[in-house]
Amino acid sequence: VQLQASGGGLVQAGGSLRLSCSASGRTFSGYGMGWFRQAPGKEREFVAVIFGGGSTTYYTESAKGRFTISGDNAKTTAYLQMNSLKPEDTAVYYCASYRSGRYYEKESYDYWGQGTQLTVSS
Repeated sequence: VQLQASGGGLVQAGGSLRLSCSASGRTFSGYGMGWFRQAPGKEREFVAVIFGGGSTTYYTESAKGRFTISGDNAKTTAYLQMNSLKPEDTAVYYCASYRSGRYYEKESYDYWGQGTQLTVSS
């Protein structure tokens, strides 16, 4: 299984960006796909996850109402649409394939993408 995250960049506060995660070897219709982020000096934290081909999604509190996780029809690419971005959203964003356990814990994911940097300027 390989995951490829892309779409990061530099954006001004209040702006929008969409991250993509392409998966080979596994679809998220059966396993789920999550997004995590890690800011400098901080732990990697859960952002959002999608299950069942898109029928079920969960978000961290700070992402609710601003971020939307979705997937393509083939269930091999997951997206994270991020709106109303804030400087505190600055981090490296990772996508990961869910295996089992609590969806908000990184230990529940067994394959990870390489990460894509998002920088939000104030």
